[in-house]
Formats: sequence, C-alpha cells, structure tokens
Amino acid sequence: MFTSLFQTHLVEHQDAISKLSAMSDQIAPLADAWLTALKNGKKIIFFGNGGSAADAQHLAAELVVRYRVNRPALAGLALTTDTSILTAHSNDFGFETVFSRQIEALAQPGDVALGISTSGTSKNVLLALEAANQRGCVTIAFTGEKGADCAAEAKLAFKAPSSITARVQECHLLIGHLLCDVVEKAYATA
Repeated sequence: MFTSLFQTHLVEHQDAISKLSAMSDQIAPLADAWLTALKNGKKIIFFGNGGSAADAQHLAAELVVRYRVNRPALAGLALTTDTSILTAHSNDFGFETVFSRQIEALAQPGDVALGISTSGTSKNVLLALEAANQRGCVTIAFTGEKGADCAAEAKLAFKAPSSITARVQECHLLIGHLLCDVVEKAYATA
C-alpha cells in the first residue's frame, strides 16, 4: 500500500510541477509587482486559511528574515499571526471580514496584498482582496486551477495547475520561494 500511495503522490506532484514551466509569462509579473512595491518602500501582505495561512506566514518570514542570503530585511506581513486580532474580530464581527478589517487598518496604496486560497472561493480572502483593491494595493491571488473567484478579484493571479489541494499548496510554495529569490537577489546585489 505505501509504495502505491508514494508513487501516486510523486506522479501528481511531478505532473503539477512540470506544468509550471509553461507559466513563466504569468509568474514574471508577480515578481515585478513584489520588486516594485519593495523598492518603493511598500510591503507584501499575505493572508489565507489553514495551510494557506501557514504559507502566508512562511513567505512573510522569508522576506523579513532571509531566504538564502543575508541582506536588508524586506517588508513582509502575514495577517494570520495575531491571535488577539483574529479571535476578537471573529467573535465580534465574524470570520468573513477578519482579513479585510486588517487590510483596512494596515494596507497602503502601492502595497501588494497576496491572498492565498487553494479553492479560490474563500470568502474572507475574496473580501480582503476587494478591500485591498479599494485601498490602491496591487492584489495577487494564489489559487488552484479552478480558483476563478479570487483570480477574478485580483489584479494578478497564479493559478496552480492542479485541483488537488496538496499539489496546489506545493506549487504555491515553490512559486512563493521563487518570488522571494527574485527579490532577494535584487537586494543582495543592490
């Protein structure tokens, strides 16, 4: 059983990852958006639910601390980490606006707001992207291949080439690391 399951996971992973090479024209603008924001003193704001919340925190940490090399700290912020805000807002107002409220408080024109939703239908991610658009942010959605709702709300989108949640998340992290590497190289050589 293990061997069969192992092979299935590998095949699904390799299938999704192999499709990324044809998507470089869709991914390059994401790197440009990150670079433009950071070079203009703006920040990258990440948000998502569950595993996507973990990815949001992971990518924010890569920017603030470092990805591969020591360089100046870069402004990355995950809206998924402040338990007092998350629980107070969810208790008082509901979970659907937990990210949009933080966007209202923290986002500035020119910031990048990156919503991560493997399904592309998470209501709180959609509302946060909408709020970020209203505040003049560059909005990016990371979704799965069927993530039309979030992708339509965002100015830019990366739709991972899979409908399997785990494979979507693997693609999100790979592209997230790529974007971190692009900006880090720009700052390490500056």
